[in-house]
Amino acid sequence: MAEPWDFEFLSRIGDSCLSFLSEFVDDWLANDMRVAIFKILLSWLIISLIAIHFAWKIYGNTVNDMYYRQGTGQNGGTPDTAPHLSGWESKAGDAPKTHRD
Repeated sequence: MAEPWDFEFLSRIGDSCLSFLSEFVDDWLANDMRVAIFKILLSWLIISLIAIHFAWKIYGNTVNDMYYRQGTGQNGGTPDTAPHLSGWESKAGDAPKTHRD
């Protein structure tokens, strides 16, 4: 049976998170090149996600309507089976396909 988590384990997790955050804040406040690149990339990611959100809000219904097939059948307007073939069977004259290196 698994032992319950004790206070020491939770304390270690809390201390490691706190030390990570304090190092992150110290690096964030430093003005070196990798922090500047990180800030640029983080802002680019946030701006891109916001732009995608607003574009989907405006054009989402149009895109959804373009790719949504209406009608009856398994995938909208797609028939259940092809009329000239019965399931997975092929024509009698077709040779079986084999893998060749």
